[in-house]
Amino acid sequence: MDTMKKINYQEQPVEEYVIREEPYYVPVKDEVEIFTAAYENNLPVNLKGPTGCGKTRFMEYMAYKLECPLITIACHEDLTASDLIGRFLIKGESTEWNDGPLTKAVRNGAICYLDEFVEARMDTRVVIHPLTDDRRVMPIDKLGIILHAPPEFMLTISYNPGYQSVLKDLKQSTRQRFVAIDFDYPPADIEYEIVAHESGIDMEDARTLVEIGQKIRNFKQHGLEEGVSTRLLIYAGMLMRSGIEQKEACRAAMIKPITDDHELQKSIDEIISAIVE
Repeated sequence: MDTMKKINYQEQPVEEYVIREEPYYVPVKDEVEIFTAAYENNLPVNLKGPTGCGKTRFMEYMAYKLECPLITIACHEDLTASDLIGRFLIKGESTEWNDGPLTKAVRNGAICYLDEFVEARMDTRVVIHPLTDDRRVMPIDKLGIILHAPPEFMLTISYNPGYQSVLKDLKQSTRQRFVAIDFDYPPADIEYEIVAHESGIDMEDARTLVEIGQKIRNFKQHGLEEGVSTRLLIYAGMLMRSGIEQKEACRAAMIKPITDDHELQKSIDEIISAIVE
């Protein structure tokens, strides 16, 4: 406690993290009910699924529904424990403690979302362990204190199983601390609706893009690392809405971003030409 007297700590409000307008999200299965039940029981959640299938939008939607601030952290290999927890800053002749985003979420009872958590360094991942069991505490060694998470606090992570490897995977000691919700690309009838709504194109064009996307996804069995995401289908629609010809929009948003292999690009282009007249 003496440490706290020697430094300045400035309260950091989280109003900027409150989502004011309801995000557009179409439930696919029972993900909303499971997430809500996890929140009510103070359980951490792991969202598992490919890139661009709606995990982040789902988090925004749930934060709005639960009326809880959402603090999102994009994980990467240079993310340190101090980046999450906080650090001392020198301001003039005084020393000020600055909360990291995870600490800010714990103090204020927000939802903390660690996006692509598998990308974080191994020594950073263990920081969350005390928050993901029945203790729900966060030791801050630099301050000599232990924060107890309020009931409103929730920890969530996202994880792309398609990128797992020996070097980048979640250990069982981390996996088994979370309730898991599987995400995938939406069924065609829902994906039509999403693409049309988000891009502003008509339903007929949205159906064409989804049909192309579904056929491209089959190339995962033939060398493609990951299928074209719903996000990229929306990008293609946006280009079309702005006057880009349909084939060119598909090439720019649905072929070139997902592979540099010229043979694969040629094969996918043939699919587009067969569907788009």
